[in-house]
Amino acid sequence: MYCSDVEPEHASASGRKRQQRPQTSHREVADELRARIRSGVLRPGQRMPTQAKLADEFGVERGAVRQALRILQAEHLLTNVSKGAPATVAPDLGLSRIPAGPAAAPQPTMVALAPRIAEAFAAEHVEIDALCLTSVSLTLAIGEPLRQIHAGRLNPAKVDVRVLLPSRDIDLAFPAPVADGSAAARLRRHWLTHRNAQVQVLRHNLLALRSTHRIDVDVTFRALPFTPPVKLYLLNGTEALFAYYTLERREQLIDQEQLQMYDAEGTRSMLFAFEQGAGLRDTTFVEQSHLWFDALWETISSPLVLTN
Repeated sequence: MYCSDVEPEHASASGRKRQQRPQTSHREVADELRARIRSGVLRPGQRMPTQAKLADEFGVERGAVRQALRILQAEHLLTNVSKGAPATVAPDLGLSRIPAGPAAAPQPTMVALAPRIAEAFAAEHVEIDALCLTSVSLTLAIGEPLRQIHAGRLNPAKVDVRVLLPSRDIDLAFPAPVADGSAAARLRRHWLTHRNAQVQVLRHNLLALRSTHRIDVDVTFRALPFTPPVKLYLLNGTEALFAYYTLERREQLIDQEQLQMYDAEGTRSMLFAFEQGAGLRDTTFVEQSHLWFDALWETISSPLVLTN
């Protein structure tokens, strides 16, 4: 079995540690539950926790929980959403292909990335390049094709993954404290711990395919000397998925203290899809994105160091 970035002891009812977040909205509840479904913590056909339990966990009214569940039902991730029995995770996880090209509507990263990654893994030789802040979205999204490989529905011969992440040696542009400059070091340590954990999980999950399925896997990480303001995923040389990191002010419990910070929720970033062959605009964007990524990889990036 492959690892998950969610620890087993957190996966019984909710999938993650309860975390106090002030003024949680129904969209934030939907984002968290969507991440649990995409990561496999909540599996196809599994019954969700009751609305009362979810309301207690997130510190919201049941009406907010119902709104969140309806959003996920509209995305075909849940079925049987009502005031009565708990909802059920959809058996197909809504993983039909999301169209690319000029007519394609942008989707939140946690909605769009998993089906794109799963489709990329249907190729004989899978090639994924990613530039991001922590790789949490990529780790979650790759969970779906890994499940399909273990279920015998996908069987690539070779998988090459390259990931560019910010270096541990830079002063991050974000996350950044709102006012208390002395908190910057704590925020940086928190981010670095999170980045390192995602790298280790992603590497382990992919390299495990060597022994479990005899797949030729190569996973490489390199460090950037700057904080990326955007995220980029390049799939099999034919697709580019692009999103902005949009900063917002929020509060988070770090080292037993609520800190006000400016940060971006990468899983909610709107992902724009471009496909080679879908027109001159898309083809040029895909080609230029590959040139840009390769230039960063081969020039100013350096080997990624995981120690704090």
